[in-house]
Amino acid sequence: MDPTLLRQVIEQAAENVRRGGGPFAALVVKDGTVIAAGSNRVTASNDPTAHAEIVAIREACRVLGSFQLTGCDMYCSCEPCPMCLGALYWARPARIFFAATAEDAAAAGFDDSFIYRQLAMPQAGRAILMIHVADASAQRPFAEWAARPDKVRY
Repeated sequence: MDPTLLRQVIEQAAENVRRGGGPFAALVVKDGTVIAAGSNRVTASNDPTAHAEIVAIREACRVLGSFQLTGCDMYCSCEPCPMCLGALYWARPARIFFAATAEDAAAAGFDDSFIYRQLAMPQAGRAILMIHVADASAQRPFAEWAARPDKVRY
């Protein structure tokens, strides 16, 4: 863990606030070098997925020419939310370092505990109605994927 990079990501988050954005930032680091940075762009881009970690992951994957962050570290100004944590698991960085905690974020008005509670509920009990629609062809895309000899596993 490089404390200079942690302070850099915290300052990046504070600068994003000064520019009118959310108080979150992230860095992707490979071999001690920052290869991508992201700041929260949710309101600036009208994109609820434009969290700092997602922005940084997208840029790092573009730079690396890969859909995985093998051998990379993530530095986050705050503990990743459930969406970002899911994306990070798919991206597979080596380590995630974060400064502020989820509790710190909740105290500032960014409370993700509702999402964690929703995930633990059966689908029928969630705040957003989830309806499984059975269809005889639903498995076809998976069958076609399984049959491809040239598929790229992820």
